[in-house]
Parts: sequence; C-alpha cells; structure tokens
Amino acid sequence: MGVGQKPHAILVSYPLQGHVNPSVHLAIKLASRGFIITFINTQSIHHHITSKKATTTSGEEDDIFASVRKSGLDIRYTTVSDGLPVGFDRSLHHDEFMASLLHVFSAHVEETIAQIVKNATPAVNCLIADTYFVWPGKLAKKYGLLHVSFWTEAALIFTLYYHMDLLRFNGHFGCIDLREDEIDYIPGVKSIKPEDLTSYLQQMDTTTVCHQIIYKAFKDAKDADFVLCNTIQELEPETISALQEKTPFFAIGPIIPTKCTKSTISTSLWTESDCTHWLNSKPQGSVLYVSFGSYAHVSKSDLIEMANGLLQSNVYFVWVLRPDLVSSNDKNPLPEVIIKEVGDRGLFIPWCSQARVLAHQAIGGFMTHCGWNSILESIWCQVPLLCFPLYTDQFTNRKLVVDDWKIGINLCDKVQMNKLEVSQKIKQLMIKESGEEFRIAIKKVKCLLEKALMADGSSERNMDNFFKEIESKIQQKLAG
Repeated sequence: MGVGQKPHAILVSYPLQGHVNPSVHLAIKLASRGFIITFINTQSIHHHITSKKATTTSGEEDDIFASVRKSGLDIRYTTVSDGLPVGFDRSLHHDEFMASLLHVFSAHVEETIAQIVKNATPAVNCLIADTYFVWPGKLAKKYGLLHVSFWTEAALIFTLYYHMDLLRFNGHFGCIDLREDEIDYIPGVKSIKPEDLTSYLQQMDTTTVCHQIIYKAFKDAKDADFVLCNTIQELEPETISALQEKTPFFAIGPIIPTKCTKSTISTSLWTESDCTHWLNSKPQGSVLYVSFGSYAHVSKSDLIEMANGLLQSNVYFVWVLRPDLVSSNDKNPLPEVIIKEVGDRGLFIPWCSQARVLAHQAIGGFMTHCGWNSILESIWCQVPLLCFPLYTDQFTNRKLVVDDWKIGINLCDKVQMNKLEVSQKIKQLMIKESGEEFRIAIKKVKCLLEKALMADGSSERNMDNFFKEIESKIQQKLAG
C-alpha cells in the first residue's frame, strides 16, 4: 500500500435480513474511516431491497449505496447469485437454501472476487466476510488478501461455537445422553444452563446442513487475521477478554443506525408501513411493539394464544404480522374474528422501520424473538423486552437480556403458550410500577452503548486499533 493509499476491502454479507443490516452499516462505518469498500450482495437480497421501493431516484435501484456515495464515501456495489433462482422461497425451503450457501455459493462469489481483485483500482487488500460463510479463509489465501471475519451476534454466541469441542468432550453437545447440569468450563463464561445454549447446540441430530456450516465456518474463523464483532466491550467483558487471548477480536458495536428516526440507507426486504400517525394518538409509553423478526416462524397455536393474551392485557399494541410468519403457505395466520375484536387498540402491519417505531415516545415495551439487532436497537431506544426466542442464537440472547442485564422478562416459562400467562407478562412489563425496574436497568445499559461510541469509548478505540493493525499487516504483505 503506497503512501496515502487507502485500504480496499471486499465485504460479503450473509443473505439474511439480520446479517445484511449490520453489514451495510459496517461498510458505511469503515468507509467513513477511510476504507474503500466493494460490497457484494446476493441477487435475491438485492431484488427484495429494491423491488419493494415505490419510487427510486435514478440509479438507486441498481445500487443501494447510491445515496451515501454522494456524501463522499467510496463504497462500490455488485451482486452475485447465491445458487438459487431469485424467486425461490428461501424461508419455506430453509434447508435447501442453507445447502446452496454451503455447497454452491462459494463458486459464484469466487468468480466475482477474482474479477474485482484483477480489475480494482486501488488494489484490494482484504476480504471481510460474515463468520457463517465457510470459504473466506480459503479465498483470502488464494488471492493474497487479509481475512477479516465479521460476527454479527453477541460475543457469548461466538465463544460457545468456538468451543464446541469442549461442549462435546464434556457431554453437553453432540452425544445421545446429554448432561443437564450447568456449563462452567467455557473460558470467559462464568456459567450457562444447557437450555440457554443456541438451538443448534441443543439439538440431538448434529449432522444437519446448519451444523455442517457452523463446524466449517468456525474452523475457518479460527485462522482469520481479525474478528470484528457487533457487541460492546462493557456488555461482555469477561467473554471478550478470554476470546482476545485466542484470536484478534475487536468489539466495535453497536453497528446500528444510532439515529433511530431514520437510516441513511434502506435495507428492508419488505415494504415498510408507516404507523407514526397511529402512534402519535397514543399516550407516552403505552404501546407494546410486537415483532418476531424477518425469518423465523411461529406456530399457529402460539400465535393465537399470543393474540388472545394481548386482548386480555388491554394494552395498545403494534404487531408486525409478516405474511409468512406461520408459513409461506398460510397468508392469513390470525383468524379474522380476533383482528376485528382488537379494534383501534391494536395495529397489524406486515413490516415497518423497526428503529423508527422503537424510537417513538408511545412505545413502552417490545415483545421480541430476541434477535441480536432487535436487542441492540431496543437498548438504544430504551425499550424493555418481553422475550420469546424461536431458534438459533435467540435463546442465548434471552439469557443475556433476562439474567445478565435484567432489561426484560421471559414471555413464556412453560412449553405450551398460555394466553393468561401472556397477558400477565405483558402487564408486568407495561404497567409503570412493575416495569420500572426494567426501564431503570435499560437506561444504564444504554449509557454503556453511548459511552462506547464516544471518541474515547471502547468501540471507537477498538476500531482505531483494528485500522492501525490492518494497515500494518498490509504494509508487511507489500514489503514481504
């Protein structure tokens, strides 16, 4: 890298909403620090982001970064096939989608990376790719690039996957007769219950395509030159310190739009409903926001119990009722009689700008699947959580929210959803007296996030150190 030349990184986002959001904002964050970024999106994700726009200015439908580039950031953009037709229903056919990412996607992305490396000016120095990809280390080595692994979830999840061999050795994973006692041998993790592990670490069948992805991805990530993590040093200090003894691990979060009212770039995969007018008519802190993310499914019976629990609670609510929330084959997941009974006390919408809704003064609580982005956004907007995890990292995230940070409560302590329990938990969170402890706690956690993003905060210092170290490694490569 010549004097004054900027580092040039190819950044590849994992093709799920919860990964695209932080990847886009990481690209903006790095570009604002002086990086040149070439962002690779899948054609499917690009199609969903751009096709739902009612109107687009010239060029924006072909380049999601067109607006931020006008501010002087050098973010280039291209798309690649994930191995499946754009119209293929990836949510309905999850295993086929994952198999394509495992076996097919790397060939498509390598072809694109090869062209970028060959033609880019200035030269590409590093490859930043989501940790869940199984190929970044191999491609980085082949094309002489530094490998930066981007982990979009909590550090606790990273270390659990990083130490799967310890879990297996001690009988808490990957065996027929799983131990049920608490796990206290993972470096940097004081103790965790087996039911708080990620869903994949609780499953009996460990030969699935998702398990294959996790095994290969973490084998690859252990050899990365750097790991960037969307968390905050002060939220997970012991876990991060233990990881830093094993790998160059940088906590640079929260990688979310910190101005919750608007984002510099739209990454939603569906058309957003604007519920501002409805929220403006409701008292401060009186509305429960309900959303279970962009991908996971809820059973029809649980959905109906939740709806009846919401009715019994008598609180106002905004519910993001995705058309495929139960299944792509069930476009009307809630009976019409329930929707009619709600009246003006509830608003059902297919999708929205979550950050904008959470930032509204009428919102007083968030019933959530505990996706990591949702948790970070909720903390930033100081909205306590009602936790109903569905799969993958969400069970472990609930443990952080409820047990460690005490900024929320479990929605359902039983296996079977019950409308009475739902109603009681909603009231516990939303009523001023009983919910005050959660509002006080989340305000303190929000302060940690704010301090981390200050000029001398931990996340900014970590980003500075990452920038210095990657520049040093690039110079060493050029000199060697």
